[in-house]
Amino acid sequence: MALTDALQIVTVSDPGRVRGHNEDCVEVRPDIGVVVLADGMGGYNAGEVASGMATSLIAGGLSTNWSREALIHLDRDAAVKLSQTMLMRHVSAANAAIFDAAQKDPQCAGMGTTLVGCIFYDNFVTVGHIGDSRLYRIRYDVLEQVTRDHSLLQEQIDAGLITKEDARQSHNKNLVTRALGIDPQVEVEIHTYDVLEGDVYLLCSDGLNDMIEDDEIQMTLIALSANLELSAQQLVQAANDAGGRDNVSVVLVKVVKNFAAERGYWARVKSMFA
Repeated sequence: MALTDALQIVTVSDPGRVRGHNEDCVEVRPDIGVVVLADGMGGYNAGEVASGMATSLIAGGLSTNWSREALIHLDRDAAVKLSQTMLMRHVSAANAAIFDAAQKDPQCAGMGTTLVGCIFYDNFVTVGHIGDSRLYRIRYDVLEQVTRDHSLLQEQIDAGLITKEDARQSHNKNLVTRALGIDPQVEVEIHTYDVLEGDVYLLCSDGLNDMIEDDEIQMTLIALSANLELSAQQLVQAANDAGGRDNVSVVLVKVVKNFAAERGYWARVKSMFA
């Protein structure tokens, strides 16, 4: 099963109603099931530089190393471990490159980016994230936030100092506790989850979830489930209608079919002629 047949992927990125330019960046590699979204930060246009470097380096690196040839002899558990290793390796390499660029160019000093990236393979998804860009999943019409923000607000919620409802009104929404490119090393949080046919995965920058509630995200995805492109456009439009105070980027990945990996003798033969 080719991933391009099993996964429908739609992306929309918009500067919003207030910002003069878009510091979000998205890269997708449908043939290998890789999706990466980054939300940059920094002076001048440095945030745009950081997010662009992050997405291109990670997606490009995985295009080279996450290959059919590397996977054909692996069982599912080994493929999961390799996906986690590869994602961590390329995120770390991107962090080093962004940090180095920031040290060398005064206009890029202090630049960084949040990140959420996914590798879909063999009916699983491996997710890596840094900061407050998010991954959601809607399954059987129930929306779940898969990632947990690396942010001051989330730490306050976890410590019981503030409720989720109060957090919606906080002025500290954009204070992240981790970001790519700020320090020589970065801690990326990586997990792997089973995927079911019919799942829809939403990667987004905080320009979406800061402007509209999760309930509205869920209702939009349910109401427009038959049209993935319209769903993505409507989510961005809703964020802009609510004020559009930040760039807003959305990636939707719909699991159209089972995509279990082929293994054994015939899989190896087919790979020789792919």
